[in-house]
Amino acid sequence: MRSRVQISKRNNTLGDFFSFVLALVDRVSHLVLVAGRRLVSKCPLNYILYEPRISKGGFRWKASASNEVPVEKWKQDSIFIDRRGRFRHFDHKKVSRKRCGSLRGRGWKYGSGFVDGIFPVLSPIAQQILTFIKTEKDPERIWSSLDTLRPTNHTWDDLINVAVQLRLNKQWDLIILMCEWILCRSSFQADVICYNLLIEAYGQSSLVKKAESTYLALVDARCIPTEDTYALLLKSYSKCGMIEKAEAVFSEMRKNGLPPSALVYNAYIDGLMKGRNSQKALAIFDRMKRESCQPSTDTYTMLINLYGKENKSYMALKMFNEMKTQKCKPNICTYTALVNAFARSGLCEKAEEVFEELQEAGLEPDVYTYNALMEAYSRAGYPQGAAEIFSLMQHMGCEPDRASYNIMVDAYGRAGLHEDAQTVFDEMTRPGIAPTMKSYMLLISAYSRNSNVSKCEEIVNQMQISGVKLDTFLLNSMLNLYGRLGQFAKMEELLTVIEAGPYIADISTYNILINAYGRSGFIAKMEEVFQSLPAKNLKPDVVTWTSRLGAYSKKKQYQRCLEIFEEMIDEGCYPDGGTAKVLLSSCSSEDQIEQVTTVIRSMHKNVKTVELV
Repeated sequence: MRSRVQISKRNNTLGDFFSFVLALVDRVSHLVLVAGRRLVSKCPLNYILYEPRISKGGFRWKASASNEVPVEKWKQDSIFIDRRGRFRHFDHKKVSRKRCGSLRGRGWKYGSGFVDGIFPVLSPIAQQILTFIKTEKDPERIWSSLDTLRPTNHTWDDLINVAVQLRLNKQWDLIILMCEWILCRSSFQADVICYNLLIEAYGQSSLVKKAESTYLALVDARCIPTEDTYALLLKSYSKCGMIEKAEAVFSEMRKNGLPPSALVYNAYIDGLMKGRNSQKALAIFDRMKRESCQPSTDTYTMLINLYGKENKSYMALKMFNEMKTQKCKPNICTYTALVNAFARSGLCEKAEEVFEELQEAGLEPDVYTYNALMEAYSRAGYPQGAAEIFSLMQHMGCEPDRASYNIMVDAYGRAGLHEDAQTVFDEMTRPGIAPTMKSYMLLISAYSRNSNVSKCEEIVNQMQISGVKLDTFLLNSMLNLYGRLGQFAKMEELLTVIEAGPYIADISTYNILINAYGRSGFIAKMEEVFQSLPAKNLKPDVVTWTSRLGAYSKKKQYQRCLEIFEEMIDEGCYPDGGTAKVLLSSCSSEDQIEQVTTVIRSMHKNVKTVELV
């Protein structure tokens, strides 16, 4: 009897427990339903039920409305979440009816590489097109294959997505190939996006005439040029030093009622910097401010980077401070550019201050920022400081890239620690990073500082085994090593290899020979190399003339140095500071020093009017 009562109580307890669980599940379901209604308040559905599909183990979409009216089922890939966190949907049929495809005329922006503000998501067909274009080497076969594509709106979207993907990877030749097919051979009507992509690709490939003709074709096709069009064309002109045509773009913009904006000015300044016209870039920046066009963060970042490359870190800092007074907020790229500016000057303490300010501003350093700080310690001659930053970067979860390892190899090499440089080089391959030509060059430089010829030769052999193609710069470095150590037999043997091809001997190759022979007192051999330059279609530069002067200066042959100096000026080669030092070192009396000093002062006024008596 007692057991039956106990069983009955137990059953009642279990029943109450299950009732509680069911009530709790019902309450949670109600809350989820209410939340779902709020999320999809703008959608025609009131709630979405997920039912398990037993046969395939997946889920099936099923929609119901509050009034039990059947609702048309959506496709799963038609639903997405917008920037506000709300569920949105689009109708595939309506999209496909858009003239010339869904992406036509939508916001591809210069400098971003995006279509409609997002990375292009490639369809399976677009992925096949991209893979084929990247692997196929014959342009005619690529065009023939593109001819087989159906001229539909979806195909157009796929082509533009592929072109933008190629742009993200900076594969300009393939963009030119695709866009030229669209313009010349396909039945598609190109829009401004296609023209802009082609103008940029031509500009990046220094094909300015073709970029210009593409712009004219755009106008002839009655497409309306956008701000991006002008920015890309402007950058192409300024990059190649065609300043007059670049200015004409500004006039054209104003004529069409589109005053230049910060985007256009940035493109102009960027092009001038790439064309190494820094003075003009600074002048355009001043003009930008005079025209009341507020410089953007990108503008200031480019100018900070410009001053950094010119080793004017104080001007970079001045620009950074001006940026903050204009209430223009620096970003991670701005701070990195400033760290780089101090790094090039070897001011590691200043670079570290900027690094700390970056963190105080709430920004998280990336691999480029860490690399810039490591470079500062490397150039200042503190490899241990660079090693500490390298360890800190890894501790903070930032993976070093190839540049990080190269900086460390260079840091140890500069300090003469070739064994440590070798250790870092070996560690580079463990994360799966393949050494490049620069990586090998830095390692060779490390051993070269210790005059370890056999190890340098071993690295060159290793490069050939690894499939790294040797170039003239590397072989010139080996020539210089042999010449510096007086191993003229090896130097001449390597020169024979270079001249036999496939390598191209440049003026630097023969400058190394002239310097090596002259420094060792082999004047006849030096003059023989110098006299052979015209036959090789090479013109002596300031290094050539200064190296030649150095050979006679070392022997205190003052009159011969004056003769070579006059010959140098007659050939239109402008002397530099190194030339002046060599001339001074050839002097053996106060009168000669006074005469050379007068010549040096005259150089800065008008070098062609200098006459030595």
